[in-house]
Amino acid sequence: MLDLYSEFRQLIAAIDRQQIDYALCGGLAMAVYDRPRATVDIDLLILSESLDRVMAIATTLGYTIKGLEMTFSSGAIEIRRVSKIDSETGYVLSLDLLLVTPEIRQVWDSRAQVDWEGGQLSVVSRDGLVSLKSRRGSAQDQADISALMEDVDDATN
Repeated sequence: MLDLYSEFRQLIAAIDRQQIDYALCGGLAMAVYDRPRATVDIDLLILSESLDRVMAIATTLGYTIKGLEMTFSSGAIEIRRVSKIDSETGYVLSLDLLLVTPEIRQVWDSRAQVDWEGGQLSVVSRDGLVSLKSRRGSAQDQADISALMEDVDDATN
């Protein structure tokens, strides 16, 4: 059975071994900012020139089902999705690779390093996460932004 946390650890370990820059974003990044919530995928922000290398790593980890290329927010957000299916349960786990575009370069440049499992984990900054989520604007994104902004408001009071 697929375990999101185990899958994430394996992926990050492989990316770190290859010394590829990345930044965690999406639902898993919410947990880094003490706002854990249910999520069903792994979202990473990467440089376009790293795409082939990250896809090769993903393939070795069983992510072999390529999705259609997605573009949102007038081209500011480009996503490459690859998924794997657990043969026992049929559960699908997707890896969404968000490519750094000029419009979100500041999100990339402001990424942070946090302590994680005896090492470092690269994650988009709180402001970067808000910026990414505001570009899509789904109900979940709006709830995430509210939670992240609540933390900022609490810190200033």
